[in-house]
Amino acid sequence: MKKAIISGVSGFVGGNLARYLLEEGVCVIGLDKFKSQIKHENFKFIPMELSNIEQTVSGDLQNADVFYHFAWQGSAGAERNDTDLQLKNAQWTMEAIHFAKKVGCKRFVCAGSIMERETIAAALTPGNEPGLAYIYGSGKLVAHTMAMSVAANLGIELVWALITNAYGAGEMSPRFVNSTIRKILSGEKLQFTAGTQNYDFVYISDVAKAFYLLGENGKPFHEYVIGSGLAQPLRNFILEMKSSLAPNRDFIFGDVPFTGTNLDLSAFDCSDTETDTGFKASVSFGEGVRKTMEWIKEMDEK
Repeated sequence: MKKAIISGVSGFVGGNLARYLLEEGVCVIGLDKFKSQIKHENFKFIPMELSNIEQTVSGDLQNADVFYHFAWQGSAGAERNDTDLQLKNAQWTMEAIHFAKKVGCKRFVCAGSIMERETIAAALTPGNEPGLAYIYGSGKLVAHTMAMSVAANLGIELVWALITNAYGAGEMSPRFVNSTIRKILSGEKLQFTAGTQNYDFVYISDVAKAFYLLGENGKPFHEYVIGSGLAQPLRNFILEMKSSLAPNRDFIFGDVPFTGTNLDLSAFDCSDTETDTGFKASVSFGEGVRKTMEWIKEMDEK
């Protein structure tokens, strides 16, 4: 890989991938509505509106090896429940594939989510009443299924990545790891579900490496799980967080009701990712949450 385009380059995953690619000697063209803070001789930023990506113009976009698509509005917070926005995200993904083809890209690597598998399970279980969080998962699932047909019709290689739960230094969202660490730092009560549902977490530097390898080695029209390879009940991760960050604090299980769907551990299997691309996560959860806490402390001090 000599040249890559990244949509959503100012975001958590997109920005980390850009830095990883630059370290590997890859030229990066970054697209986003928000200005990127990356400074590098082989990096060029081009303003882009996700809702109008095909109007993005620059000669630098031509003939990149891989188009990485991360731009997705409403990936956290209340907007995850917005049906109109999530359906628009799916349509904008199709427009991004057309745009990638137009500028000469041969491969399109898209960030999906393990929520796609949760959404299928939640929606197709008789009698289950899925929560609003599955609207985001539905948007990703719609994008995934439509992208397969669109990419095949255009003759562009589609590689779909199912991210389990990316976390780490640099993330600003209120998702589980961040919110729990902030509760620890502020002295708030630490209450959780029983934690019996299966889960996985993968540190951001490992996520960036995985996407690089998917761009290089992923098989066209395959989906790949990006995770630690050590999926287990959420309670085990929480206890590891307690041991690493707050051994003297009480972590209370069972006070928060769990209304989601529990996936089988096989849904988190990363063996195809390792076999086809060579990826294997290297940052343990304990090490990752320590790094994340140190970063949050540093940001709060600033």
